[in-house]
Amino acid sequence: MTCEIICAGFGGQGVLLMGQIVAYAGMIEGKNVSWLPSYGPEMRGGTANCCVIVSDDPVGSPVVTEADAVIVMNKPSLDKYESVLKPGGTLFINSSLIDKKATRSDVTVHCVPATEIAAQVGNARVANIVMLGAFIASSGIVSKESVIKAVEYVLGQGKAHLIPVNEKAFDEGAKRV
Repeated sequence: MTCEIICAGFGGQGVLLMGQIVAYAGMIEGKNVSWLPSYGPEMRGGTANCCVIVSDDPVGSPVVTEADAVIVMNKPSLDKYESVLKPGGTLFINSSLIDKKATRSDVTVHCVPATEIAAQVGNARVANIVMLGAFIASSGIVSKESVIKAVEYVLGQGKAHLIPVNEKAFDEGAKRV
């Protein structure tokens, strides 16, 4: 099984981290993975996206031209990446920041108010993990346990106190699909 994913949004929304966590979770499970980040020169507020591939087979190229899943955190990302979703693919929209509906009828769409949910769980910066929870619950490409281990690895000891809020954000996102 292979899953090709595009995560996109503004810099500072954690889209690159979201993709990195999926890749690490795939590695934890012994899968072949690729993570290809892309971002503008701005530190925050510029565009950011990444291509992630998780596969049981070797990954030939890190570039995703037709995605199985697209996770968008802002309207410009929806406008840009909805068209690269394969027919039958799944689109995840942060409906807290995107008031536009998807234009395609040949894909499954999940509107998740990720920014609102993140604020409710106590940390507005975990909206990316809310979206990640929705994506993982929908796709099953990796387990929640592997995702939490990947979050622990990425955050490191210095930010270990953030693990509980990230796990809560993940669970709240998973409930939305």
